[in-house]
Amino acid sequence: MQKRDSNPQENVVVVAGSRTPFQRSGTGFRDLTSYDLARLALAGLIRKTGLDTASVDRVILGTVVSNFQTSNVARDAALAAGIPVATPAHTVSQACISANQAVTAGADSIRTGQAQTVIAGGTESLSDIPIRYRKPLRQKLVESQRYRSVTDYLGFLRGLGLRDLLPEIPSISEFSTGLTMGEDCERLAARYGASRREQDEYALRSHQRAAEAAARGLLADEMEPVRVPPRFDLVQEDNGVRADSTLEKLASLKPAFVKPYGNVTAGNSSFLTDGAAAVLLMAESKARSAGYQPQVAIQDYVYSAQDPRDALLLGPAYTTPRILERNRLELEDIDVFEFHEAFAGQIVANLKCLDSEEFARSHLGRERKVGAIPMEKFNLHGGSLSLGHPFGATGARLVTTAARRLIRERGRWALIASCAAGGLGSAILLRRLSEAKDD
Repeated sequence: MQKRDSNPQENVVVVAGSRTPFQRSGTGFRDLTSYDLARLALAGLIRKTGLDTASVDRVILGTVVSNFQTSNVARDAALAAGIPVATPAHTVSQACISANQAVTAGADSIRTGQAQTVIAGGTESLSDIPIRYRKPLRQKLVESQRYRSVTDYLGFLRGLGLRDLLPEIPSISEFSTGLTMGEDCERLAARYGASRREQDEYALRSHQRAAEAAARGLLADEMEPVRVPPRFDLVQEDNGVRADSTLEKLASLKPAFVKPYGNVTAGNSSFLTDGAAAVLLMAESKARSAGYQPQVAIQDYVYSAQDPRDALLLGPAYTTPRILERNRLELEDIDVFEFHEAFAGQIVANLKCLDSEEFARSHLGRERKVGAIPMEKFNLHGGSLSLGHPFGATGARLVTTAARRLIRERGRWALIASCAAGGLGSAILLRRLSEAKDD
């Protein structure tokens, strides 16, 4: 594989990131839409940074379950957050790496001189999913627009069965295979030997790490509190972290997807989540002239695609070696790891693959394995299993967390890796600037 040459272009820096608290769907944000959450995240970032909105050249947001009324939610939310009307905004969708795509697209627009200041991120409301009628009834409704007489309407139900009148609720499944994500995780865990105990132990670790980070105020630093209308109740923390979780409680849960013998449960899976996140990206010279002190740059990124029937959740196992090789780095060079936790089984399986000689030879075309990731550097503040996973927003949360950890821990390199539906994967490499001052 061709090595990546040093980039002569200007650094794209992560000035700051901010998010709403993440809420289990149907709870604190149940009355809000993805538009509402995006607006709140953008407004929070602007407030946090004191950003002159007139300087924003572009807004890019990711989302997965789109609301047809705000199909370009980036534009609608940007206007509501006070971004000038002359600032272009667009929405991207790439399953659970939608915000990753928004961030890297924003970085590219800066590198190519199309912009100097970009807000990128994502939003998701799984409390407000679009529930539609079944196709025969939808066809009838479209046809009814041509009706002109009472007689026409009397024939509306002709040819429809009772089943056709039932609502059609979206499912979290892979379109190309028909399998749910949980079923795919069961297959992945079985193939790579991720036991039930390993999955539960990892899930417990995620919740314990998140609870500890929350207690230390590290999570509050990343989010802006939200007042939810109409009563304007204050939401200021994630509500999915189970600080009282134990291995015994997790072990007592029954399989959620493959019954009765599966290992993937509600306790070792990420939960449906509402939330939004955004990051402020700038050309380094622009950031400094605006009075900011940038400390972290986006060095590089890669995307991957594999057969969703066999490698749906293996994005990190494929993108990690590619981004390391492109930048002439080894695993031990990385100081901060932030991987998306769709399922504990997915994380365990990816870690095993990276540390497998056989996987390296058979699937990566490498003579030697990538290696074992040191867990003392890995997802130290919890992850999607505990903090939550608003599909379109998680990538921006990962970038914010990784950048803040890189500064706080005085590291040099941070690696973000994620899987997504469709057999997709993403990796983003962050670099702490050599002239950055230690906090």
